[in-house]
Amino acid sequence: MATVAEPRVPANSPGGLAGLTPSGRGIVPVSWALYDFANTIFSYAVVSVAIGLWLTDESRFGAGPGQLAQGIAIAISVGINALVSPILGALSDRGGRRLPFLLFFTVLCIGPTLIIGLSPALLGVLLFIVANFAYQAALIYYDATLAVVSYPASRGRLSGIGVAIGYMGTIFVALVLIVLGVEANGMFIVAGLLFAIFAAPIFLVVREPATGAPPITRADVFRALGQLRETIEHARAVPGLGRFLVGRFFYSDAVNTLIVVMSVIAVRAMGLTESEFLMLSLMLTVIAILTSFFWGWLTDRIGPKRSLLIVLASWSVGLFMGIVALGIPGTTPGIVIFVAAGAILGSGLGGVQVTDRVLMIRLSPASRLGEFFGIYGLVGKASQVVGSLIYGLIVFFLVDPLGNGAYQIAVLSLFGTMLIGLWLVWPVRDDLPGVGGATALPVTGSPLALASDVVPTVAAPPVAAPSDQAESP
Repeated sequence: MATVAEPRVPANSPGGLAGLTPSGRGIVPVSWALYDFANTIFSYAVVSVAIGLWLTDESRFGAGPGQLAQGIAIAISVGINALVSPILGALSDRGGRRLPFLLFFTVLCIGPTLIIGLSPALLGVLLFIVANFAYQAALIYYDATLAVVSYPASRGRLSGIGVAIGYMGTIFVALVLIVLGVEANGMFIVAGLLFAIFAAPIFLVVREPATGAPPITRADVFRALGQLRETIEHARAVPGLGRFLVGRFFYSDAVNTLIVVMSVIAVRAMGLTESEFLMLSLMLTVIAILTSFFWGWLTDRIGPKRSLLIVLASWSVGLFMGIVALGIPGTTPGIVIFVAAGAILGSGLGGVQVTDRVLMIRLSPASRLGEFFGIYGLVGKASQVVGSLIYGLIVFFLVDPLGNGAYQIAVLSLFGTMLIGLWLVWPVRDDLPGVGGATALPVTGSPLALASDVVPTVAAPPVAAPSDQAESP
């Protein structure tokens, strides 16, 4: 099998951000990263803060039932999305474009979000299900667009920049909520409006190169309905991809579940006020921003797989510290340990986002990038369905007899799945010749050639042939 070296950024490329993108325009990666800023506003203000506090308020469902209602809403929205993710990804591959899909699901997220806080509890749950479904679906297309705004050798840095700017969205919206004194009801309106404003640039600036793919037909839609089994077979044929995706199922369980329940843990279990939680989350977000740049640099230096292993190990430590802190809530040692655990988890959260999507691109052939990002999304979403339901059921059944012990047991379940994910990812190779981002054409010709994958033949003499489609969204 032929070995082709991964290209570096062309020597004659401009400096700064412009030199890291095939477009040669610095505004392109900036506009791309602003979508991270925008969707993180939704993720933080709605998913991580507002919906949990809104549902567990005594005027609605209360602590136990509210936590269960939140878990069920997450499970339904993410579960439906998991089922259709491979279909959505495959359709974008057939049509050759991802931005129209990204626009549709962005609008579908923003609309329901704006009216959740104005609705009765049950209707609010239904609106949240629609909004969170659309938010999760949009991520399939957004993550895949990293390939068109970067070179293979610069993806770690641009991914890190995107995550860091995304966390700046967290700081921004948290400051807005604190300064304006917005309660949970109003957080939905603020988040929806800000999401719309900061998501706009990616649709106005980023341009997808022509792929020659024909328009999507009705037949394409019906063929895509049977895509899942075919996608799994395609993924199994790529060295290491199947094991990575199974590992991602387990570590994403811990990551995604904690994102959803962290406000309830801080306020209902540790005894912080809503304002104290917002201030604490601001501090931890700054840490996440700074470390995201580090994770991007480390990914480009030692590779996405080894970087991801370091991230998952740090998460294991942070989760264990969180379990300890929940055993001594309301005390100075408990708060100190809780804050330290949050700092570790915050830095690791940025690291997961930076490293695992780069590893996914590294392992995936370009012509199936959207298809494989669909199953990548399915795995993460399926784990969130399982994690949210298990977590919600643990708290629902144990919070009355055990109090904070229920939260400890629930977080312990996340600690266990994180360790399993770490063990599964450990043997994966991201430096094998022939995998998607690990091999590419020499630095000649059009900059878009840098994003092409190479499919080496096994016959002698070995020949590296470009894929039939550029790695572009």
